[in-house]
Amino acid sequence: MFAGFQTIGKIPELKRRILYTFIMLAVYRVGVFVPTPGIDSQALATFFAQARGTLLGLFDMFSGGALERFSVFALGIMPYISASIILQLLTVVVPYLEKLSKEGELGRKKIIQYTRYGTVLLSLVQSLGISIGLENMTGPGGQLVVPHPGWYFRLMTMITLTSGTAFIMWLGEQITERGIGNGISLIIFAGIVARLPSAIISTGRLIRTGELSVIVILFLMAFMVAVVGFIVFVERGQRRIPVQYAKRVVGRRVYGGQKQHLPLRVNTSGVIPPIFASSIILFPATVANFVNVPFVQNLARQFNPGTVLYELLYVGFIIFFCYFYTAVQFNPMDVAENMRKYGGYIPGVRPGKKTAEYIDRILTRITLWGALYLSAVSVLPTLLVVQFNVPFFFGGTSLLIVVGVALDTVQQIEAHMLTRHYEGFMRKVRIKGRRG
Repeated sequence: MFAGFQTIGKIPELKRRILYTFIMLAVYRVGVFVPTPGIDSQALATFFAQARGTLLGLFDMFSGGALERFSVFALGIMPYISASIILQLLTVVVPYLEKLSKEGELGRKKIIQYTRYGTVLLSLVQSLGISIGLENMTGPGGQLVVPHPGWYFRLMTMITLTSGTAFIMWLGEQITERGIGNGISLIIFAGIVARLPSAIISTGRLIRTGELSVIVILFLMAFMVAVVGFIVFVERGQRRIPVQYAKRVVGRRVYGGQKQHLPLRVNTSGVIPPIFASSIILFPATVANFVNVPFVQNLARQFNPGTVLYELLYVGFIIFFCYFYTAVQFNPMDVAENMRKYGGYIPGVRPGKKTAEYIDRILTRITLWGALYLSAVSVLPTLLVVQFNVPFFFGGTSLLIVVGVALDTVQQIEAHMLTRHYEGFMRKVRIKGRRG
């Protein structure tokens, strides 16, 4: 494996792409610390300390701490992710967008353009809402978070935060095009991993004060390794359906007659279901921070992480969104039609509708296991933190994102190495799911 890393330096293009990716991520991390003008940072930090278990805490995680500091990147990449998901959902119900999605590269560029417009629109709306909310916030001593409220502050905040999100979107696209890996995913990855040094320092402080023993830390490290291994195992898990292609004679050449397989991932929906589930459940707790009514705040506490109601709803929403997003992403009827068009069929299953029903039945079964896997990984860290007071600094959603992005990036690096006839990271074992 170490020999595989050494060969990266022998490929100039790959080395240049990796260096470019690190530079762009460094630019992003610098921007996280550039503050937005017109804010009392101390009062805002105190407010966020009280809003750890709310939707604001979730958004702060994806922004890499930029929302807590209220920097120019405070909105992070969430507007772009929201716009992308909305466009994907609309593709199913809007015929024009569905037609664009099937037009190849030209249609893809058009959808990306609409996603950019949607990102700017969502950023303007969200920044306006945040600016109005900040004007109504006060610190524990009664000091205003916004010393000089008004439309001047609102317009300045809208322009600043929207420009910051647009710049992050541009950074992500540049990394995807000129760097290595998926740029948007790597930006989220960098924001989450940036919390690791502070987590290590906090753990060391707990050990010095005697609040944590070395045995507990060793257990946590072993548990982390086991969880990461489990995530890698399931993320690479596939159900391979055998597909036989009939022979076709075109001119003097014979095509087809090959045995291939249709890979169905156990976790087709990725990390989207936990994100959607957290956003929906934590919304009441977020609203309660702005409503100074005891009944509303007591009700919102029932939706905080660690409560029985929260965990039950969380698992239920994850299972629902796993099936919903899988249905949006994967259409068995289209797959069956494409197979029939190119002379492919599943042995023992009639082409057409029967094939679609067979694929849908298998997909439904493995999606259930994928949903249970996502639920277990998402809920377990919360139970450790709340019920057993264990300092598990990475939540389940964060861990899924970090491991998933790392796997995808390593796979792309390995693909570059293999195209130039170099060995991958594993000489005797291939990463499951890669080409070649």
